[in-house]
Amino acid sequence: MQTEQQDFWPAEEDTHRQQRKPHRWRALLIPCLLTLGCSAVQAQSVQVLHWWKSLSEQQAVNLLTTKLAQDNLQWRDGLVPSGSGVGASIVLKSRILAGNAPEAAQLNGVLVSEWAELGLLLDIDNVAQTGKWEKSLFPKVWNLIQVKNHVVAAPLGIHRINTLFYNKKIFSKLDLKPPASWEEFDQVVRKLQQAGITPLAQSSEVWQVATLFETVLLSVSSPGFYHDVFVRKQPSAMMDARFAQALKRLRILKKAMPNPVADKLWMDLSRQLAEGQAAMLIMGDWAKGELNALGLPTDTGFSCVAVPGTAAYHIYDVDTLVMLARDGSKRSAQEKLAQWVVSPALQQEYNQVKGSIPVLKNPDLTKMDSCARNAWKVFSGDAAAQVPSFAHRMATDEISRDAMMNEIHRFFMDDQMSVEEAQKRMATMVRALPKNKAGNDAQDINR
Repeated sequence: MQTEQQDFWPAEEDTHRQQRKPHRWRALLIPCLLTLGCSAVQAQSVQVLHWWKSLSEQQAVNLLTTKLAQDNLQWRDGLVPSGSGVGASIVLKSRILAGNAPEAAQLNGVLVSEWAELGLLLDIDNVAQTGKWEKSLFPKVWNLIQVKNHVVAAPLGIHRINTLFYNKKIFSKLDLKPPASWEEFDQVVRKLQQAGITPLAQSSEVWQVATLFETVLLSVSSPGFYHDVFVRKQPSAMMDARFAQALKRLRILKKAMPNPVADKLWMDLSRQLAEGQAAMLIMGDWAKGELNALGLPTDTGFSCVAVPGTAAYHIYDVDTLVMLARDGSKRSAQEKLAQWVVSPALQQEYNQVKGSIPVLKNPDLTKMDSCARNAWKVFSGDAAAQVPSFAHRMATDEISRDAMMNEIHRFFMDDQMSVEEAQKRMATMVRALPKNKAGNDAQDINR
């Protein structure tokens, strides 16, 4: 910071000219000292590329910005306007190719290992060792952020995908209970439709349809079969009766949605639930953060339960930040960012705003709402209950994910396509897809 050099004292009479000289030297010295002092405490900064653009997501970013500033670290926001992981990945690649990579970026799931193997990510082993991450993080999270025995990502929070949100005012008015089975769900749908209320909010966006389908598939099968489909990509699994059952349930659910199903952002669906335009929403628990941001307290304006048939499971999506390996000049600031996002104090506050749960094994449960406590209880239990989200890059490579999502979306949009045809198309397609490499946590379910 430059300080303008000026005389801090008023001019004096010529008769006092001798007495002014010391003051003038002081006037010249003080700005110099101030400049040196400012250089010594000048804030470090990191630009963070991310796709958090909703109301609650921006509140979470503001919290991070404020907390980091208290430690003299400036978060320079790099929001990608598209608000999607796909758009952010494209922007990040183009910036790296142009030699203008940000210091940090949001990068989730399998993409972390893919980028690390290309030598694009900075290791943060020292931060992890100093912070004792191996002992404090959930084993699933610890495995996810390591590539070739190096820690290459800082985890922020764990989202639960298989969450059913419901408007408490509507349910109370019609004397409805949150459904625990698909049979109960269908009964609730009939009563809502009789009352002239849209039962289920849904978008036709490809990723949102895939998010719904992966939850439905788990609900009618098991974690093992889920892995056969989305992780192992076995053609025989696509022809299985359980896969057919999931497709049929998806068709039944479509009848509970608006007709036609419009291409809406997930935050618009959250607002529809908040305003009573729809009674239920199946979405990752980032929707809880959005509903809170819209002024609806958990368990008052709305509440949440696991999607029918999935109460014992936690389909997870872990938000992580990676540090880009530039010229090394920003390593200190990058390591400080990584240290902060995993600190217990920030973990607690950030995840309360974001709707997720901390990545730490021992958070303060008294500061969690009922939805968060239930999600944490399931995730912290048996490792078999932890199921990687296919739609959110936790289960397979990007090429396979996109191809499979598009086929699921095709079936969802085309009511004339039979279940059998959809199965055959999926089975034929996965035969040509790349096989997952062993050893990556998102793909190696036996760890």
